[in-house]
Amino acid sequence: MATPFPLRCRCGRFQAEVRHPGRGTRAVCYCKDCQAFAHFLGLPSGMLDAHGGTDIVAVRPRDVRFVQGAEQLACMSLTPRGTLRWFTACCRTPVGNTPRDLRLSHVGLVHTALESPGADLEAAFGPVRMRVNRQSAHGRPPASPRFAFAAALLRYVSGLAWSRASGGYRTNPFFDADSGRPRVEPQVLSLEEHRKVKAQVAAAGGA
Repeated sequence: MATPFPLRCRCGRFQAEVRHPGRGTRAVCYCKDCQAFAHFLGLPSGMLDAHGGTDIVAVRPRDVRFVQGAEQLACMSLTPRGTLRWFTACCRTPVGNTPRDLRLSHVGLVHTALESPGADLEAAFGPVRMRVNRQSAHGRPPASPRFAFAAALLRYVSGLAWSRASGGYRTNPFFDADSGRPRVEPQVLSLEEHRKVKAQVAAAGGA
């Protein structure tokens, strides 16, 4: 049986684990919304790479188990219908991104919450297989090999379909199983707050 991979915030109040890490898929996203999330959090050290990308590990939510400090989880969204972006209230560590719809069984875990002493990200989850939204990057980031990108995308879509068909999507620690709502009410940015973080992205060099 695979050894669970640790997931934790910087101060250690929130701790979780990823079971079956071999099922995860790594990608780097350069979109302006992921960059805006980083600016919202105050640009946590190491969250964005030199091109403004965020290293994300896509896993099935049911493979994530909260160990302690679940009450520290907070949630925000850039817009009323946007992606839910999870972080910790205690030290504003980015945790991951989920769709608003529980039936879309996906969480993209941010690499900084997965990095801890003795934890080898590449050994557990493999290399980065997809680089997406490169048009919003700072400069020219490397491209993904076409075969690796296509294989990773197929694996991801197949996982979503299986979770939907099997009902596995219902097991999701980020949502309430009975109501299907996020376990924390999302903080939706006001128009002014949204403009502010997007201006910070533009000033930093985002396309």
